[in-house]
Amino acid sequence: MEQAVSQPNASALPNVQLPPGKRNAVLFAVLLGLFLGALDQTVVGTALPRIVTDLGGNGYYTWVVTSYLLTSTVTVPMYGKFSDIYGRKLLLLIGIGLFLAGSWLSGLSQTMAELIIFRGLQGLGAGALFPIALAIIGDIFTPRERGRYQGFFGAVFGLSFLVGPFIGGWITDNISWRWVFYVNMPVGLAALIVIAVILPNFHPPVRTHLRDLDILGIIVFTAAIVPILFGLTNKGLTNSHGQLYAWTDPGVGGLLLLGIILLGVFLVIEARAKQPIVPLGQFRVPSISVTNAVVFMISLGMFSAVIFLPRYYQAVRGISATQSGYMMWPLLVGLMGTSIGAGILVSKMGRYKILFVVAMAIFAFGSFLMTHIAVGTADWTLWIWMFVMGVGIGPSMSVSTVVIQSAVGPSEMGAATSTMTFLRQMGGTVGLAIAGEFFGEQFTQKLAPSLTAHGVPGRVIQRFHGGGSSIGSLTGVGLKTQLAHTLPPQLHGLIPRIVAGVNDAFSQAIGQVFWLTVGAGIIAFIASLFLPDLMLRGASTSAEMADVIPGADVPADEKEAAG
Repeated sequence: MEQAVSQPNASALPNVQLPPGKRNAVLFAVLLGLFLGALDQTVVGTALPRIVTDLGGNGYYTWVVTSYLLTSTVTVPMYGKFSDIYGRKLLLLIGIGLFLAGSWLSGLSQTMAELIIFRGLQGLGAGALFPIALAIIGDIFTPRERGRYQGFFGAVFGLSFLVGPFIGGWITDNISWRWVFYVNMPVGLAALIVIAVILPNFHPPVRTHLRDLDILGIIVFTAAIVPILFGLTNKGLTNSHGQLYAWTDPGVGGLLLLGIILLGVFLVIEARAKQPIVPLGQFRVPSISVTNAVVFMISLGMFSAVIFLPRYYQAVRGISATQSGYMMWPLLVGLMGTSIGAGILVSKMGRYKILFVVAMAIFAFGSFLMTHIAVGTADWTLWIWMFVMGVGIGPSMSVSTVVIQSAVGPSEMGAATSTMTFLRQMGGTVGLAIAGEFFGEQFTQKLAPSLTAHGVPGRVIQRFHGGGSSIGSLTGVGLKTQLAHTLPPQLHGLIPRIVAGVNDAFSQAIGQVFWLTVGAGIIAFIASLFLPDLMLRGASTSAEMADVIPGADVPADEKEAAG
């Protein structure tokens, strides 16, 4: 087996040197791991209704998702930091192994409690897949090459959203929901074998003692993120009156406040730790701080689109959940194409700022187009708008990783990549909580006027409490049937008008949600203007590296370019 070679200041060599054939095999295995993690986020959703029917425990429905979200999010920075210390190979093998064990046990679950526990185990492994996979690509390619291959990250992400609902639905309908989990086994085992046999366990030049590990930071970080995630998750749930919990509710605002306070304690600990899981010094590097800000805002805006567009198709167009996922194809095609294309351009040009700035402008413009969504918006029009949004999102999936990894040395690449991955996930979570609240408010405000405009009498509108909880539970597929069961027979003649009014209000509310996405895009665009435009060189050189690695050998012309 080839020996891993550390070249922290080389201008033309990657951190880990492998023959082309074995390097491509590792790349393929890493992408399989990425695909597993991304696919699991979409394939399970379509099987959940059947799972609840078989196992019962409808009240624990959301915990199947929440347990996975908690463990996969909390462990991301830990995996990244430990991979810097103990090597990528060992940590990735552990992550894939835990993911496969959780998948197998989830398929064997006989109760909802078992499924929730095993999904948490699956998440413990999934936390390793994204950050370590991206760090390995950074190890085996030079900065000029990385863009070309990091672009596949966005492509894999988009592909999982396209095929996930189909795979999950087909397996659930034709075989068994248990195979939604079992299907991970052959793909995961293939990735496990290739990585175990071919990839060297590259160790950066920095060593550490066990006593220097940031154990206190890990404990406090977990204690901070758990209530934050619970609070944000609870924000999307409804209370006994069928209304969304308020931000001031103890189960939302109280948990968020507790998490933020603990997060402040965590930052103090990190500033003093010898081997912090989140090296705060990295954020003094402009390219890292700016890129992370852009990634957070793009995720905040993108996940709103990914969630609310399918809801539009289900509620307004009356199509199934699986079919609504397919209607997202233009956004995902745009995302996949520009993720790969931007990566190739970065590899050829050696510069990245112009791509970032243009992409953020396109994303903001595409989001603005989406604010015009209405009941009668033609499919082709909506597809063009989605495609424009996807074109703007794509470069942030690939170029951001290249920028982050080029600004740090091999000994901090895992921590830097995992921090970016964590912020991407948190951006989506925060965005969904804010968008869900905003959507509920807008729908409530617009429902009564919309029903009035469609000729629904005021006395009937009052039955829905002016757009409160009752009508909110009726939006979705099968609205006519639900209204027929809810309203007395003498009012059934009004059902077509009520449906038209509800759909109109629903469309307007979703259009208003996209103003949040526009805002996120504008902030990302402004932030990208402050991104240093440095030339990508070899394994890990940039003019800013001296801020991260004291004594790094930075070329004179690059120092001048950094100002």
